[in-house]
Amino acid sequence: MSGTSPPPAGAELLAVSSTRGRVTLAAVTIGSGIAILDGSIVNVALKVIGSDLGASLEQLQWVVNGYLLALASLVLVGGALSDRLGRRRIYHVGMGWFLVGSLACALAQNPEQLVTMRFVQGVGGALLTPGALAIIQSSFRPQDRGGAIGTWAGMSGIAAAVGPFVGGWIVDHASWRWVFAINVPLCLVVIILAWWAAPESRAPHSGRFDAAGAGLAVVGLGALTWALTYASDLRTVLVAGPLAVAALVGFVVVEHRARDPLMPLGLFRSRVFSAANAMTLLVYGALGVVFFVLVLQLQVSAGWSALAAGLTSVPLTLALMLLSAWAGRLASRIGPRVPMSVGPLVCALGLVLLLGAGAGTRWYDVLAGLVVFSLGMALLVSPLTTAVLAAAPDDHAGVASGINNAVARAGSLLAVAALPVLAGLSGEAYLDPVAMTSGYRASMIACAVLMAAGGVTSWFGLGADRSGIEKTAAAASG
Repeated sequence: MSGTSPPPAGAELLAVSSTRGRVTLAAVTIGSGIAILDGSIVNVALKVIGSDLGASLEQLQWVVNGYLLALASLVLVGGALSDRLGRRRIYHVGMGWFLVGSLACALAQNPEQLVTMRFVQGVGGALLTPGALAIIQSSFRPQDRGGAIGTWAGMSGIAAAVGPFVGGWIVDHASWRWVFAINVPLCLVVIILAWWAAPESRAPHSGRFDAAGAGLAVVGLGALTWALTYASDLRTVLVAGPLAVAALVGFVVVEHRARDPLMPLGLFRSRVFSAANAMTLLVYGALGVVFFVLVLQLQVSAGWSALAAGLTSVPLTLALMLLSAWAGRLASRIGPRVPMSVGPLVCALGLVLLLGAGAGTRWYDVLAGLVVFSLGMALLVSPLTTAVLAAAPDDHAGVASGINNAVARAGSLLAVAALPVLAGLSGEAYLDPVAMTSGYRASMIACAVLMAAGGVTSWFGLGADRSGIEKTAAAASG
């Protein structure tokens, strides 16, 4: 899969210090950053979008989840197509698709149009995201790949964290439509840079495309998200629930029998790989809900502006910038078990400290909770990536990374669909400060539980296997 195969024989590898190398790295970093940014930038605009388009909370959930659904279910497809048809080609197609989806989102006249175009955006994101890492792996000299991947990963993390701040500034100073329209010129720049600088490459043996697995993944995740979002409607649950179960069971059966599966199930025989992905599902599920409900609560109940609510992402941005490399080095010395266990527990403590946010809340009332939460995230993110890659055979590193990416998106997708409904938030309730505060606190308690469960899963799942620590250390240093 993407990111693992060597470049074609005779291909000229790029030095990261060369002009083409710098431009190629800029193209894939900016492009990935745009796609990741769009996963979080919309959150602070939801209240204004809901008021302008007359959207219910369920429709706002789908504004978030339409994007995540496409990304979670198709990111492995994007990697397979990149290997088969060419990494640069599929990266270009993904950027073009993302550009069209962004423009259509900016012009949407009702919630249904916006949700549909968010799915289109997500398809573009699923095509370009795995291609970016594959281009780095296949285009740069071996001695430059580590630094290039580090730059790409660091900027990706910052893009996710800074999204609410950027979205808040745009909403307060322009229109929510510019949250999407700003992507158009950026996508054009990326397409031009990648066309000029990035070399083309394909996997030497890409295998048969797993169309059945791809289709079942989309249907299964889509039906499950629909059932969770409308959990209060028994008729919807009775239709979508069994469909989701049948499709997801079918997906497992197909992947087990396929000669070239999208998701090689053999990887899950590794206890470390299974535990790391289970922890990813729990932690990123909580993360998706936290910033979904927090920015709504601060705007609806505390009366904050969109920009002020977006500033809540600054501590996380700074923590990831300043501490991710240190956390990676720590994992290389002692193994991933301790940071991946302690990090989620620290995050859970931060969420407990944020429970009091409501009417009259000032920035200093939430600062301590945000800082503690951000420190926990910085402690776990780099060791998690290292653990996933170290648990897989070298020739499956790209597949392992793609699976973990898909699991993270699926966690956010399902949690954003389920938790607000379980917390009593539906319809127009998010516009009522009393109802919003009650739902917010229930959601944050649930997220704290998910974070704590992630820490416990890591502690018992990763174990104290010394050989695993040594392999992780080698992966981190290599």
